[in-house]
Amino acid sequence: MSIPAPDKSQTFRLITLIGVQTLCAAFFLNDALDDMMAHGRVAFSDWHLIIETLAALALIFGVVFETRYLMRLLRRQAHMARGLQVAAGALHELIETYYDTWRLTPAEQDVASFTLKGFSTGEIAGFRGSAEGTIKAHLNAIYRKSGASGRSALISLLLEDLMQSALIERVEPPRKTG
Repeated sequence: MSIPAPDKSQTFRLITLIGVQTLCAAFFLNDALDDMMAHGRVAFSDWHLIIETLAALALIFGVVFETRYLMRLLRRQAHMARGLQVAAGALHELIETYYDTWRLTPAEQDVASFTLKGFSTGEIAGFRGSAEGTIKAHLNAIYRKSGASGRSALISLLLEDLMQSALIERVEPPRKTG
């Protein structure tokens, strides 16, 4: 199972947008400060200056918010990717352990893997270049060796073990005191 790579171009576009907004905020703030310096005092009746200052402050707030939100999303994405890798590895190990415990032959392991992936008997026969009757015989042997009554019971065996405990521990960042 391959883990999809994060979309770096989307992250780059967001960082670029934040950079452009930062430049716009700096421009507006600098222009507002220049206007204040030119008048020598702040005139609260100058609506242009007030709106320009508020726009600059809103852009600064937006940049801070977007940056924090992007960082949180990137951390969450990394955590989820790590969890997916752990889960994929744990599932593979669990399946291999069951195959060994049940003493499945290599052909039965192959058929069991296709079955767990949701393929039909006909599809598995096509993949393996076997007759459907042969696949059914393998499935009957798998069910007998595993003690499962069918596909659903076979899948349930694996899911129950995976759901027994957390695959990775959630680590909370230390809280600031004071």
